[in-house]
Amino acid sequence: MHSHHSALGLASLPADAAAGVVVAEQRPVQPVTLVRPHAARRAARCFVERFPGRSLYAVKANPSPDLLRILWEEGITHYDVASIAEVRLVAATLPEAELCFMHPVKAEEAIAEAYFTHNVRTFSLDTIEELEKIVRATKGADDLNLLVRIRVSSEHAKLSLAAKFGAEPAEMKALLMATRQASDALGICFHVGSQAMTPAAYAEAMERVRAAIVEAAVTVDIVDVGGGFPSVYPGMEPPALDAYFEIIHRAFEDLPVSYSSELWCEPGRALCAEYASLLVRVEKRRGDTLYINDGAYGTLFDAAHLGWRFPVQLVREGGSDAKDMAFSFYGPTCDDLDHMAGPFHLPADTRAGDYVEIGMLGAYGCAMRSQFNGFGAVETHVVEDEPMASLYVELPAEPGGNVVELRARRGGY
Repeated sequence: MHSHHSALGLASLPADAAAGVVVAEQRPVQPVTLVRPHAARRAARCFVERFPGRSLYAVKANPSPDLLRILWEEGITHYDVASIAEVRLVAATLPEAELCFMHPVKAEEAIAEAYFTHNVRTFSLDTIEELEKIVRATKGADDLNLLVRIRVSSEHAKLSLAAKFGAEPAEMKALLMATRQASDALGICFHVGSQAMTPAAYAEAMERVRAAIVEAAVTVDIVDVGGGFPSVYPGMEPPALDAYFEIIHRAFEDLPVSYSSELWCEPGRALCAEYASLLVRVEKRRGDTLYINDGAYGTLFDAAHLGWRFPVQLVREGGSDAKDMAFSFYGPTCDDLDHMAGPFHLPADTRAGDYVEIGMLGAYGCAMRSQFNGFGAVETHVVEDEPMASLYVELPAEPGGNVVELRARRGGY
């Protein structure tokens, strides 16, 4: 990895100048992804050390093999895969990893390949039909961990996942009883939605889990609280992760489950958002609109389609003394939908030829990129400066290990 650093001349420059170095040395014509392995390591250590159970990485958030290896090195051993392609990718990248196929609607062929070829033993489901399909595809295997997905509210999340999956409470009793018969370990899972802004979302979901367990009177071996753990974005500054972990732990301790049952979670965004940022060039300015060389069909899918606001900073030699103003962005394709409303706050004298670094794009940035209209070629550089915002601020190591303090460090807006 370090070959990148010397190539960029980062070793001899201040750590916070990474984007500036790339611009000064390369004047890149195409967008450049800046990746920060140290930020992903820090996030992984936080979940491994502080979540009161097991953390599975949700691969869809960023399937980069480099990132998968970083997370593995820091102790993430289980991976939440949601397609046969993700199963194959993680199996090829991390042959010893435990794969959990957590999409509740799967092709029968995908289940069979996952089980027989890739040693997958953990599957989720939300209907009797899916349960029967899993039993058929695995030829009645007796070593399955089967997690029944219950529908919960997404009202506390910025991105709902409530409509598509999850058994209704009225269906849970029959489904849990049938799944108990077919599984070695029985679990219940849920997903409160992406970017859950309050730990209360998990407390409410755990109440649904409790009611389902009581009603079905089954022994539950795994409770999986899914993903939804937030990151820091402009206008979205969540409580510290410890507050989430504490509420989840307390709710889990109160559930009528056996002493040996396991608590799982599936962070995606929280593990990878800080891993990458994007360096783009301004090609044209029209009033308060900047035309940049990446967009809705590239790394900025969420900024366009969900109106997501990312932190931005001007990268220009000598900087700017101008006051900030609100801009919106157009991407490089011919499509009117290639529009990011923002607002993105940059100096009022930002102009064509300037570069802008867009932060916190490690989650659902690289993963969403397409080649539409011939755009989308992006090179990657490894950098060592801090992400523009972080939920993880390292403290000096205490005697007895490295302590990670979880506090929103607000910068770069």
